Amino acid sequence: MTTAADPTTKRLAVRVTKDAERHVRHGHPWLYDASVTSVSHQGTPGDLAVIFDEYRRFMAIGLWDPNSPIRVKILHAGAPTTINDAWWRARLSAALEMRNGLGPATTGYRWVNGENDGFPGLVIDRYADVAVVKVYAECWFPHLKTLTPIISELMNARSVVLRLARRVEAPTGLADGTILSGEPLDGTVKFLENGLTFDAAVIDGHKTGHFLDQRDNRQRVRELADGRTVLDVFSCTGGFSIYAAAGGARSVVSVDLSPGAVGAIQGNFALNPSTAACDATQIVGDAFRVMDDMVARRDRFDMVIVDPPSFAQNQAGVEKAERAYLRLNRLAMTLVRPGGVLVTASCSSRVPDDVFFDIVVEAAEAERCELDVIMTTGHGVDHPVTFREGAYLKALFAYVHK
Repeated sequence: MTTAADPTTKRLAVRVTKDAERHVRHGHPWLYDASVTSVSHQGTPGDLAVIFDEYRRFMAIGLWDPNSPIRVKILHAGAPTTINDAWWRARLSAALEMRNGLGPATTGYRWVNGENDGFPGLVIDRYADVAVVKVYAECWFPHLKTLTPIISELMNARSVVLRLARRVEAPTGLADGTILSGEPLDGTVKFLENGLTFDAAVIDGHKTGHFLDQRDNRQRVRELADGRTVLDVFSCTGGFSIYAAAGGARSVVSVDLSPGAVGAIQGNFALNPSTAACDATQIVGDAFRVMDDMVARRDRFDMVIVDPPSFAQNQAGVEKAERAYLRLNRLAMTLVRPGGVLVTASCSSRVPDDVFFDIVVEAAEAERCELDVIMTTGHGVDHPVTFREGAYLKALFAYVHK
């Protein structure tokens, strides 16, 4: 396996502003470049950086990331500790243990949820016997040589796959989809989620091959779908669609802009005989245009699910995102039959849950609907949240009365 050069053994000594000291002491995993007041020497990506307070006392240790605005990704705060193979193994083992309660019916889940599991800028997803390591920060490349065999051993992995976030440039010899260890993979990897079978395109699929964070909400859809006609918008590879069909839905219409994702829906239906009685239709198209056309035709469904990608990629895009959520939910409510179920979700971290839920209520008022809220939900057990910016997922289930 080719990786970046090993991090230097000499630790960087980092001093920070008083405000940053306060955040570090409270366990925040990010130290921004503007908060750094001095550094002992020039470091390289992945070097260990020790953060000291004004009295030269140890506060935290993390990974130096000189080309990122988040200059130090903090691994540990509090008492001094040594970051070595044993430390990495203990941290990975603890994260794995926390997911053990998912049981044998679920073999696809997030093993390491970045900062929230103490790995800022790194995600590890497990699909049966394949681990997918997604790198969001350059500082992790020098540590892959250490982490990969530990990951492989802890889960007895057939293969460990590297995936790269956009705008992350890998060292020579590494690329998106590289097999870090184990056997080459041809095609997709099958895994279980609540007893249903899915294919994950771990080499070249979106994210790491599947959206794992909506597992619990998909199960809730399954429990509500019996006998219903269902519209699944932004369906991607059909997670909600498959669950609805398995729950007894009479018909499911899945809508997504990606032809590849829509093709994967058909494959996932074929993997699950319990969905055979459902009349399944897939539409390739822009969600808003498709929904506009359905409204014009007066199409109506017993359940409408809207689970769009993030509409707010940065703070400047928040206002536009809020308008898009309002329009989307107004369309969804128009398409729900009176007394039907609306399932609406957001994964925009910059739109807090209270703001999002207020937008849904505003959409209902604009469409002269009343919402009988069944539940609101957040993150599953494999997507823990340990700091404010780590929260992004929220969903609302409601009966729509007109």
